[in-house]
Amino acid sequence: MLSDCRALDLTDGKGFLCGKILADLGADVIKIERPEGDPSRKMGPFWGDIADPEKSLYWFAYNSNKRGITLNIETTDGKEIFKKLVRVSDFVIESFPPGYMETLGLGYSTLSSIKDGIIFTSITPFGQNGPYRGYQASDLVVMGMAGMLYLTGDSDRPPVNVSIPQACLHGGGDAAAGTLIAYYHRQRTGKGQHVDISMQQSTAWFLATTIPLWELDGVILGRAGTFRTGMSKNILQRQVWPCKDGSVFFAMLGGLTGAKTARQLVAWMDAEGMSNEYLQSIDWENLDMATVTQEEIDRISNLIREFFLVHTKKEILDEALRRSMSICPLLGMQDLLNDANLNARNFWVEIEHPELETKITYPRQFVRSSENVTTTRFRAPLIGEHNEEVYREIGLSRQDLVALKQAGVI
Repeated sequence: MLSDCRALDLTDGKGFLCGKILADLGADVIKIERPEGDPSRKMGPFWGDIADPEKSLYWFAYNSNKRGITLNIETTDGKEIFKKLVRVSDFVIESFPPGYMETLGLGYSTLSSIKDGIIFTSITPFGQNGPYRGYQASDLVVMGMAGMLYLTGDSDRPPVNVSIPQACLHGGGDAAAGTLIAYYHRQRTGKGQHVDISMQQSTAWFLATTIPLWELDGVILGRAGTFRTGMSKNILQRQVWPCKDGSVFFAMLGGLTGAKTARQLVAWMDAEGMSNEYLQSIDWENLDMATVTQEEIDRISNLIREFFLVHTKKEILDEALRRSMSICPLLGMQDLLNDANLNARNFWVEIEHPELETKITYPRQFVRSSENVTTTRFRAPLIGEHNEEVYREIGLSRQDLVALKQAGVI
């Protein structure tokens, strides 16, 4: 889709996903690192559990499909080289603190005068403007400032963060979308734009029903652990249920939305002798989750919980598919690798890692298209792997590169 485009990726972990998405869509994304390599290479886990900047699985995951060069853009020669690269590029992606690129003379206004129509995308914790623009923030801080941590964890304990950094993924995804919108605008008008992404704002969009529930019902959602609240102001309803070998997700609902699943689940329980008259007598189509009592919810839940506990995730999934029930297992990484559905869809691909003398399994693609191939094609770059290749494209000789390396520019 973007095979005629080039992006210069100056991001750290806050923006890796943006460049990854553009690369998967076919753009020639050039990841620019410091001469000593990007600090994110030191993030684990590592291949073979060996801490090595060339073996970071974190780096592999978010930088595949990119070429890689080293360049110190704080040096005079580095700035001039970067400008040459801009002249043959379409996008610049960066995640430095607001104003940093301007202090180097490489801000949007300067680069747009060098390359008419350049699209300049900035990803920062709190955006380019506003009262928090100058604040530093980790992914955890952004999750808290966006309100997400108010919802995660048990109600009687401190908040917990999700398993891996997420605010950077929300911001990176929005950055890719904003970059593509700006690209579409340029195709129609010839004009580039500065795309300004606030990770806080991107993350806040994922509060989902939290804001509407307050505006419409006056309900403030809070931490509820494996339960849900909000259908009724004072009712806790289990969503994550333990089973024989893990957990499954099932949201008990009445009305037209949930009646079919509920009736099929009760029928399955009855077939195995684990239902009772009370469950069979429930009018699921008219069960109003906004007025049901906690006593009723608990009475139903205790029976369902006992039933799930004697079944495996696979048994529950297979029966859910057979009966068209909205119940799903919570899968770990090994479950996903062995998942019959994903394998039938050819979801995984083996990518060569010659430097490790092995292949590593990656997700094949994040989107399918009938007209364009979008796939993971090659591994993330080694430090400076494509220096000669890329710099020769803008007229630098091998002798130039030797001198620049000795000077600490590349």
